[in-house]
Amino acid sequence: MLIRYKKTFEKIAMGLLSFMPTEKDLKKLQQTIKEYETEEAWQLFLWKEEDIIGLLGVLFQNETNAIVIQHISVNPSHRFQGIGKKMVKALKEMYTDKEIISNENTAAFVEKCDVC
Repeated sequence: MLIRYKKTFEKIAMGLLSFMPTEKDLKKLQQTIKEYETEEAWQLFLWKEEDIIGLLGVLFQNETNAIVIQHISVNPSHRFQGIGKKMVKALKEMYTDKEIISNENTAAFVEKCDVC
C-alpha cells in the first residue's frame, strides 16, 4: 500500500533513498529529504506491506499536469518481486487525471512498468 511520507519515517526513507545512485552522499541525501519535507510540489510516498520496503519520490508539475517520478527504491531483500511496479501502478491509480513521467534517473525502470 502506498502511504504518504511523515517525519516519523525519516530514517527509513533516508535508508531507502540512499539506494539511488544520485543519493550516495549524506549531505545530498539530507538535502533531498529536506526538499521533500518543505517543497509543496515534491511528494514522497512509502510502500508498506508488513514493513516499509519501498519509496517513491515525485514532483508535481502543475503547468503540464504531469507527475515526474524522481526517485524509486526498493529494499534490496525485496527486489525482483514486482514492488517497484506496484508502486508506480498505485501512483497512477491515485492520480488518474495526471500523466506519469520519469526523469533521467528513473526512465529505464519506469519504461518497464507499462503503466505510463
